[in-house]
Amino acid sequence: MSLTLENLERLIGFNSVSSRSNLDIIGFIETYLRERGFRLTRISDDTGQKAGLFAEIGPSEGGLSGGGLILSGHTDVVPTEGQNWSRDPFRLSHQDGKYYGRGTTDMKGYLACMLSAADKAAKSDLKEPLKLVFSYDEEIGCVGIQHMADRLAPLLGTPRACFVGEPTEMRVAVGHKGKAAIKATCNGQSGHSALAPNFVNALHLAADFVVELGKVQGWLATQGARETDYDIAYSTVHIGKLTGGVALNIVPDHAELILEYRHLASDRQDMIMDLIRDAASRVARRYQPDYPEAKITLNRYNAYPGLDVSKGAPVVALAQRLAGNPEVTKVAFGTEAGVFAGLGVPTIVCGPGSTEGQGHKADEYISGEQLAACDRMMDCIVNEISI
Repeated sequence: MSLTLENLERLIGFNSVSSRSNLDIIGFIETYLRERGFRLTRISDDTGQKAGLFAEIGPSEGGLSGGGLILSGHTDVVPTEGQNWSRDPFRLSHQDGKYYGRGTTDMKGYLACMLSAADKAAKSDLKEPLKLVFSYDEEIGCVGIQHMADRLAPLLGTPRACFVGEPTEMRVAVGHKGKAAIKATCNGQSGHSALAPNFVNALHLAADFVVELGKVQGWLATQGARETDYDIAYSTVHIGKLTGGVALNIVPDHAELILEYRHLASDRQDMIMDLIRDAASRVARRYQPDYPEAKITLNRYNAYPGLDVSKGAPVVALAQRLAGNPEVTKVAFGTEAGVFAGLGVPTIVCGPGSTEGQGHKADEYISGEQLAACDRMMDCIVNEISI
């Protein structure tokens, strides 16, 4: 595991918070893989400040047993500001069998194991290709991988499986909910607060909309689809932010809500969006007799697909065997796996660490046991595609 720890130390040293450029960490990964003979394709975003990477080694396509295997992970991490860290988050430290640093669990521990697998693959006689995907801006809504998808599609070929390495404690995850983020803009009337009843307060529209969204959530919980494999067995609606107004003595004419829905595969996205639109329309109609311009405008500004793999699918049996873990689960958080599945690649999620226990927290760590378990899976993956 010494190479994995060496890789992890280098990776943790890059401050790759999503708000920053990731070119330094991508440059390191490129150099590492180029030295080991990988064929590389960098995929930059429109700004030139972010980039993903596709890497491949072994037969170009096909081989004796198919189109190889994909390992995939994201290079960005969540911020540390506002968290009470007891150590430098961008310097790997070790204590009592635990390795501390921002991203150790989510998900540079897996990236370190990917690089170790790359080193082993470079020294092996491969009958199928090993394909690696490194993305950016996953932590802000799987943005990067969706920007990369069109470029990735012809590069991926026809792999047998893709392993997305989000932390699952090395269990094989076959499902997660999809997500959409929405900005709701409420338009009212401005006026002096002494005459407040004469005007339509945009915050009143917003507050009424929150109540209506609660009703939508109630309907989804009682009438919508249910999947008991999830801790929350139904689709959810959540309001994360409400802003409006400029001063106490001014009736606000503008308010904004940021909300999301996370949906089961069996609840159509469009159905949930229609429920939210209907709720917005009901609220606006209450105020329009006094102020016809009153309205709530919805902008769905980001979305990513869920993942729903049959437990009996061949990719699940393959992952169980290579991970050495028969346990199958579904996870509460979103991943990039749905994007790969949408490109026609059989995909599961399996990686070291615990999202619930360590993800996005101060003094984030990953245990040596979890890293060792992931390294064992990587050894099995390389052996699987070797002669």
